[in-house]
Amino acid sequence: MHKEFDTGLVWFRRDLRVQDNAALCDALQHCKQVHCIFVLDRSILDGLPRADRRVEFIRETLVELDASLRTLAGKPQAGLIVLHAVASEAIPAMAAGLGANAVFAAHDYEPQAITRDHVVETALRAQGIAWMTVKDHVIFERREVLTQTGNPYGVFTPYKRAWLARLGDVPPVQHDCQPFAQALAERPAAYRHEVPSLESLGFETTNLKALGIKPGEQAAGKLVEDFWDRMDRYGETRDFPAVKGPSYLSVHLRFGTVSVRQLVGLALQRQLDGSAGAAVWLGELIWRDFYFQVLANFPHVVHNAFKPEYDAIQWEQGAHAQALYRAWCEGATGYPLVDAAMAQLNQTGYMHNRLRMVTGSFLVKHLGLDWRWGERYFAEKLNDFDLSANNGGWQWVSSSGCDAQPYFRIFNPINQSEKFDTLGKFVKRYVPQLANLNAKQIHAPWKLGALELAAAGVELGKNYPQPVVDHAEARALTLQRYAVVKK
Repeated sequence: MHKEFDTGLVWFRRDLRVQDNAALCDALQHCKQVHCIFVLDRSILDGLPRADRRVEFIRETLVELDASLRTLAGKPQAGLIVLHAVASEAIPAMAAGLGANAVFAAHDYEPQAITRDHVVETALRAQGIAWMTVKDHVIFERREVLTQTGNPYGVFTPYKRAWLARLGDVPPVQHDCQPFAQALAERPAAYRHEVPSLESLGFETTNLKALGIKPGEQAAGKLVEDFWDRMDRYGETRDFPAVKGPSYLSVHLRFGTVSVRQLVGLALQRQLDGSAGAAVWLGELIWRDFYFQVLANFPHVVHNAFKPEYDAIQWEQGAHAQALYRAWCEGATGYPLVDAAMAQLNQTGYMHNRLRMVTGSFLVKHLGLDWRWGERYFAEKLNDFDLSANNGGWQWVSSSGCDAQPYFRIFNPINQSEKFDTLGKFVKRYVPQLANLNAKQIHAPWKLGALELAAAGVELGKNYPQPVVDHAEARALTLQRYAVVKK
């Protein structure tokens, strides 16, 4: 088989796995020898808090990926070159130093990544090195699914129909690197060091292991197996935060330790067998693609509302707004389900999807705060932070985005608590000072009498806050605030 290039360099980014890796397989098929690299990008890492679960997740995943590449190659000195540098500078320099004729990478859709990749491509081409990119972490990208008039979709349901029609009943084709693995090269002697430690990168160990969050491709595989047995019930269980309903694969999808093609294939297979739960879960995977194509086609959403008229809304400002924001961030709003959800986020870096909607709606439509404040906080805290999904979700709750909830739909946090945490199990776990309240009392403790509160050891304003806003008053103010979009 004739190979187009003598030497290729695979730049891993958010595809940290060996199985079904599009860029790796592409390079192995087109190059006589292939080197693999990951750059712990200072232009990203230098802006992060020193204790960041995501950095630890990536670092531990790189250790496994390095070992997996050596096993795949069957060569003890093969593996992953890991650098701590500015990626836009390091990749062209490494490509030249290794004598690479081409650099292979998977597409990224975030504006900063697109800018970075353009810088890299320009530098490579100036050296006569090819820039080869492939689709990897979505099923359909950019403009692959369009309306009949040739425009990107801005409403999910018709997008989903078109997406499913394009996919058909055949699972997405996966990439098998094994037949071409002999092309994996041994690393030059200068780059045979181990993956840098967290400490050497300037980061601290987090509670990742204590939380039971296991990085890497093998751990992702075990989660897939576990969810396979629960998938049929996903539709009934996914909205209840005290129940093991979700797949818990979002962080693995974020960093590419699992293949979206594999997951869609499994969901499709199960759906074709008649599983309603699998159909619901497949819909969630389609939402993921939807938000990626929104980001790719409407990049203004990064800073502005998808629907421009929503940028006319006057959000709360000043010291009072900042105080409300702090109460929300700290889980001290006086609304138990909101506070429990924020405690979950702060302690674990995870938040149940139903609660992302509840807390987001509360920030925007109870506290009257700009959705971008919440988006920024989630971006800092979420283990699975993904710009497209996070932005899409926040614009959804603020009614400013694609296929968003109507502006007059305002989640009642008490009703949400009664419906989705009926027994108060979730609230009691994350707001333990309310643990002695019964299932009827726990959703709105400020409505209780002094004797009931005292019997449960709850002192409003002392060990648990009074509500920072009244639901009915907040709802009325929100409807006034949003009146500008009707003009």
